[in-house]
Amino acid sequence: MKFMKLGSRPDTFYTTEAVRSVSSEVSSDLIIQVKGSRYMLHKFPLLSKCMRLQRICSESPETLQPQIIQLPDFPGGIEAFELCAKFCYGITITLSAYNIVAVRCAAEYLQMTEDVEKGNLVYKVEVFFNSCILHGWKDSIITLQSTKAFSLWSEDLGITSRCIESIASKVLTHPSKVSLSHSHSRRVQDDMSCNGAESQRHQQTIKGWWAEDIAELSIDLYWRTMIGIKSGGKIPSSLIGEALQVYASRWLPNISRKVKTNREATTASTSGSDSAGEVTSKHRLVLESLVSLLPSEKGAVSCSFLLKLLKVANILNASSSSKMELARRVALQLEEARVGDLLIPCLSHSSDTLYDVDIVLTIFEQFTLQGQSPPTSPPRSKLGIERRRRSRSAENVDLEFQEARRSSSASHSSKLKVGRIVDGYLQEIAKDVNLPLSKFIAIAETIPNFSRPDHDDLYRAIDIYLKAHPELNKSERKMLCRILDCRKLSVEACMHAAQNEKLPLRVVVQVLFFEQARAAATGAKVADLPSNIKALLASHNIDPSKPPGPLSTTTSIPADDEWSNSGIKSPKSRNSRLRNKVAGEDDLDENEMNRDGMGRPSKYKAFCALPRRPKRMFNKLLSINRSGSEKK
Repeated sequence: MKFMKLGSRPDTFYTTEAVRSVSSEVSSDLIIQVKGSRYMLHKFPLLSKCMRLQRICSESPETLQPQIIQLPDFPGGIEAFELCAKFCYGITITLSAYNIVAVRCAAEYLQMTEDVEKGNLVYKVEVFFNSCILHGWKDSIITLQSTKAFSLWSEDLGITSRCIESIASKVLTHPSKVSLSHSHSRRVQDDMSCNGAESQRHQQTIKGWWAEDIAELSIDLYWRTMIGIKSGGKIPSSLIGEALQVYASRWLPNISRKVKTNREATTASTSGSDSAGEVTSKHRLVLESLVSLLPSEKGAVSCSFLLKLLKVANILNASSSSKMELARRVALQLEEARVGDLLIPCLSHSSDTLYDVDIVLTIFEQFTLQGQSPPTSPPRSKLGIERRRRSRSAENVDLEFQEARRSSSASHSSKLKVGRIVDGYLQEIAKDVNLPLSKFIAIAETIPNFSRPDHDDLYRAIDIYLKAHPELNKSERKMLCRILDCRKLSVEACMHAAQNEKLPLRVVVQVLFFEQARAAATGAKVADLPSNIKALLASHNIDPSKPPGPLSTTTSIPADDEWSNSGIKSPKSRNSRLRNKVAGEDDLDENEMNRDGMGRPSKYKAFCALPRRPKRMFNKLLSINRSGSEKK
């Protein structure tokens, strides 16, 4: 650290009865009061260098008593005034980065310029500041920090802007060409070999050598410095992101995984003292400033860091714009997220949930909106024999495949990863007894169907939710299980679902149908089922030991038991209501048949009494059976 000494006389200031005086054969004729302290001084040495004191003394009538001058708003306080006074007496003073701002502001206040005397204090301080302070890395940072106490004076004198420009210019140069004096910065020089080449091990550390040093700045000065660094256009966005992470770890509070409940945390924040409120406001300012400094490039900061910022923003009650910006940035690289980072505590009185599901739902929705292309209708064949109208379910399957193919390989891969993240997140929040069913379903439906090649994880989440919410009625369990596709369940998941008494009966029957079809296709044997399920299927003429074939019109699932477990114990037969449900689809099929001029096998109508999903599967089985019989 550089310093400068001015003057040659020894220090003769002393204190007597709370009054500072200077040893002299001449009695003092000037009393100056600075912020509660009194100085017994002499007019001649001070007035010869201070224009302000000259003007004040000339405006006051001369008396035989020492003249009293009060300087209540003196910048820098008694320390800066005493240094200026000692300079006037020729007493040796030492200037450094720690006191140069205070002395410069004090000298400007006293008007110690060249107009009064050549080589005055303002001139000498400016020479030292421009030639030494601004050329040193650590000196520039310390000086910039000290401007905080004299913000208005420093801005008017250009001290703050010059320090920021100096720091930004040094960041844009190689560290070997910068005068480093900080302990962390010295490690950079140790990483350099004798010929000046950078070792591969510490190359990345050398590139970001400046991050820890400028992290000592207050947030307003740090923000202006980072703007100056970014405006240079030479620093990669990844290094900017690393610097922001260093500053966040230095100034933002640590977030413990054992977060208090929302009521406890909110009560603690509202019942705290005024000082605690000020600390929270400072942290909020730091967070919102860091969000505004985030590089626009994707991947400049990690997804984990963004989610930590979002968690802090939720706890500090940051502005909604900052939260939305963080949510948008998280969505851009959501495939990198971990489920644990998405568990953001909910601190709102309006919600009793353990985690803030709304903000995570916003993240998932923002991810889904990325690169979304308008849906296109699946191409239809022009051959007459293939002009048969396909069912709506078949077209939905085609749309799913086309949507997947329209996506790029990277985008498709990221959506598959996000699909696993969403299902993992659902398994975590499903344990919350206060989680509404609507929010669970909304999150499950945010990703497209092709993002879930299998539904095992989704089934686990549904099973956890059913166990945590035993009070769900039939209609609610029906809504919950609509998001599950039994065709995408593994053998293990199917066996578990077939014996899961919490699932609606219709889901259990669908699982059995698809499992039988899979066993028939592979020639495997269908596993034994519980006796109550066997009895239920037998009551409807369904043999679980055989692959499902064409069913008669009398084979149906009772309407009362479609989404209820009560049918396992006491099945009832109400075929008329079920037939009414599918009447609309029957009419549609008949109209399509008349338009196409093609008849349908009579046994196809028997499937209209089945639930929709089993009917789709049986359509495929019929086509397989017909093709096999034709070969024979």
